Amino acid sequence: MIFLKLVAQPFNPINQFSMPRAMLDYTKTVLQKVSFDAKLFAKELKKAVSRLLPSEIEELKIWLEYFILDKPELHPTLLLIKA
Repeated sequence: MIFLKLVAQPFNPINQFSMPRAMLDYTKTVLQKVSFDAKLFAKELKKAVSRLLPSEIEELKIWLEYFILDKPELHPTLLLIKA
């Protein structure tokens, strides 16, 4: 007979916050990859805004302002995140 010992996992505050951070990092990666197409970029940005936490949206906004500096075709998408 095999007995399984269940051990309670200790609380790890780092794991609690790693998932949202992973989502923000994933969002940035996706946006970088679709930045060649303004419509696709806007679509992905809308999805990101609907899924991220308010604090992550603020961080994304800062990143986005720097990312699109040299991409004038993406400047209108900044309005999507400021709304």
